[in-house]
Amino acid sequence: MADAIRREEPLAPLPTHQRESDPDRVALGEQLFRDPLLSSDYSISCASCHPLDRAGADNLPRSKGVGGATGTINAPTVFNASLNFVQFWDGRATTLKEQVRGPVHNPVEMNSNWDEIVARLQRREDYRARFARAYPQGISGETIADAIARFEETLLTPNAPFDRYLRGEAGALNPEQIEGYNRFKNLGCASCHQGANIGGNLFQRFGVMGDYFASRGTSTPSDLGRFNVTGRMEDRHVFKVPSLRNVALTAPYFHDGSVTQLDEAVEIMARYQLGRELSAEDKRLLVAFLSTLTGEYRGEPLK
Repeated sequence: MADAIRREEPLAPLPTHQRESDPDRVALGEQLFRDPLLSSDYSISCASCHPLDRAGADNLPRSKGVGGATGTINAPTVFNASLNFVQFWDGRATTLKEQVRGPVHNPVEMNSNWDEIVARLQRREDYRARFARAYPQGISGETIADAIARFEETLLTPNAPFDRYLRGEAGALNPEQIEGYNRFKNLGCASCHQGANIGGNLFQRFGVMGDYFASRGTSTPSDLGRFNVTGRMEDRHVFKVPSLRNVALTAPYFHDGSVTQLDEAVEIMARYQLGRELSAEDKRLLVAFLSTLTGEYRGEPLK
């Protein structure tokens, strides 16, 4: 029965077991992920913008970097990022390891560089020992990025109520949540948000059926999306479709962090991506379904 459900649905459950990875590298990556030593003034770690006790997102429209500098775009959750087909909103990194380099060098994030970070790590006996066990080639920008990426690959959140439903546990969802899922499919939401990550596997224009940016009334360079990577006019306002996993916990929404309420985000998506105006009942049921996408990390529900 569960196999039939998975085949028939546009969405799929997350795997319940992690793929194998070198435990020494994963543990080292977790230590580095949490260490503000990676920033120029020792104030910012990866976990500052992606706190794992808050669903992997800091719930700010734009994150704060060294010296209180403000970023230019909303920081997405790091949970399930390994399932994205590219990284960053504009897809400029193709792997997690490549993504790690971005915040390190960004002047409004960590404002650092590999030479400085390597020198700091080499002065620490604990890091020298950990790198010696995990990487015979020693401490370098390449091995630092690899270790962090190895840890981030473990940041999956399986066993959401919806995952259990897809595996055949009919009672995992209540009737309203099931109806919300049916509307999610029937309205066309699943055309972009599908697969195991419920998104994160294609690019799409923000404003297929209307001009979101004209309605918002302001414009920033980040609004250009993938155009900033390719320089092609057809890529203006094109972004990676975000995953909806744990979406009830990761406000504010969109690349601009402009919306704090999930029902408002649903309304905007329907209007500008699908050309539909939702009823209050549509929004209520869709939010009920989206709440079932909250999974577990290390055996505990995210909150």
